[in-house]
Amino acid sequence: MIKILIIGILFFLLYMLQLNVYKRLWHKNLNVNLSFARDHIFQGEQGELQEIIENRKHLPLAMLKVKFQTDRNLDFGSAKGSRTTDQYYRNDVFRIGGGEKVTRTLKFQGKKRGYYTIEGADLVAADLLLTASFVTEAQTQTALYVYPMPYDSEELRRSLIRLSGEILTRQHLLEDPFEFRGIREYQPYDNMRTINWKATARTGDLKVNRKNYTSLKYVRIFFNIQDDGILKKEDCVEACLSIVAGISSGFLSQGLQVSCQGNGMDLVTESYVTVPARGGEGQIDNIYRALARIDLDKTPVNFTETFREKILLQSGDMITCFVAPNQYDDFLELLREYRDSGRDYRWFYPVSGNSDPELPGDLKSHIQIIHI
Repeated sequence: MIKILIIGILFFLLYMLQLNVYKRLWHKNLNVNLSFARDHIFQGEQGELQEIIENRKHLPLAMLKVKFQTDRNLDFGSAKGSRTTDQYYRNDVFRIGGGEKVTRTLKFQGKKRGYYTIEGADLVAADLLLTASFVTEAQTQTALYVYPMPYDSEELRRSLIRLSGEILTRQHLLEDPFEFRGIREYQPYDNMRTINWKATARTGDLKVNRKNYTSLKYVRIFFNIQDDGILKKEDCVEACLSIVAGISSGFLSQGLQVSCQGNGMDLVTESYVTVPARGGEGQIDNIYRALARIDLDKTPVNFTETFREKILLQSGDMITCFVAPNQYDDFLELLREYRDSGRDYRWFYPVSGNSDPELPGDLKSHIQIIHI
């Protein structure tokens, strides 16, 4: 009987000792990091999130739960320990020894354009006998851009080809034949005379010469996503951003400078979108990121009040594109005023379905319907 009592006391003392040790030390030298493998993907693409847990002490953790939440538009599938409501909630369980590092890769799909973050994670651990729980918060932060998929169609390509011709002929944009800038992939709007036949024969794919410009012009893109009607055009509004991405990509690949401005609200800067004119490879990422951060739950600023002065102050070395899914009176009047000042433009008008909307007769020649 005495032996049993002694064993019981020893067991209790050992239990209390390990409990006290875990209570004080379980979170020491424990590093938890969540990070997206890439800082951006395109809508519909697959991405990866890495969970890295490093236990830099000798004390093992028999059970460690890592809990975090992110937007439900990042689709991780129906994994055990996860649930989706207004957010996506994840609860991963690890068993990690002393001095051990564990990396787990979670695959997901970016279902919708946006800017998504994971800010912090809750950690729940247990003692060696799994009789008590301890909780703390890990300071970890990571962000992901889901870019809109650039819109591409035959009708858009034809329109870009026409606009490219206008820039080359009416705006006197001339390539310098003596300054070679490299070789790139052929695009549908490229002139056949720019094809580099030697590079094409060597690679098996059409290649064109890239040359510098004697007078670099630029394209201005304005988008108006106001949608105040009773029947919302959410698909058309979202298509506007994809069309802006497609137009920007097309013109930048030709060596032009492109600016992008619109009345959508940036959820980071809390202001309307404005990307100044620039050329080069980095500009398309600037535009994609600005488009990804647009929060359609926030009311857009008034387009005509915000951009009227900028639009009407156009100089002769620009070409202007508009992208809008609705025919609001103030917007139409602004387009008429711009036209009456003797300057040309193109309005890309996304429409859901195959039927065309009734267009204002005096503006038809400036409108390009895009069926989405």
